[in-house]
Amino acid sequence: MNRLMLPSAVTRSRLIAVLRGLDPGRVGEVVGVLRRAGVAAFEITMDSPDAVTSIQESVAGGVVAGAGTVMTVADAEAAVDAGARFLVSPHTNLTVVHWAAGNGVPMVPGAFTATEVAVAWNAGAGAIKIFPASVGGPGLLRALRGPFGDLPLIPTGGITADNAASFLAAGALAVGVGGWLTKHDDLNVVAERAAAIVDACRS
Repeated sequence: MNRLMLPSAVTRSRLIAVLRGLDPGRVGEVVGVLRRAGVAAFEITMDSPDAVTSIQESVAGGVVAGAGTVMTVADAEAAVDAGARFLVSPHTNLTVVHWAAGNGVPMVPGAFTATEVAVAWNAGAGAIKIFPASVGGPGLLRALRGPFGDLPLIPTGGITADNAASFLAAGALAVGVGGWLTKHDDLNVVAERAAAIVDACRS
């Protein structure tokens, strides 16, 4: 099986900034602040207001953007048509995973248990989102890497600058960082947190 790998912006930075529920006019501002702090890869969730437009505008501005909360093939098609470079979902929908593989798009389905990880990987996932990561913590990743070796795992949910390095040390390919990073009203706080999480992912 020829697996589709995630963009190098993800694998080099070891970080995906997840933008969920932001007003379309706010997305560009937040992305700009994050990019200046060194964030290189972004996930705009499909349940956000006017997500397709946000993806289109981000990609047009040179952003490496993927789509998150991709629940259906229709979501996947809309996201890819908008320029999304990769797809992420909170669970494993085999129909969506197979569609992504067949259309040359890296897919990161969600999983939590060993069985779910195996199903997602065997279906052709490019990487696997471990969600919600805060429930299992870094110990869950270490446990999964026992039988599964160096599978590319991306823990998401509850990741901050305080625990990102622990997840990466436990074997994560990258971490997905959402509301803690992207949803604060004060862009100065967003910038401070972005600098902190970028530093944590480089350590």
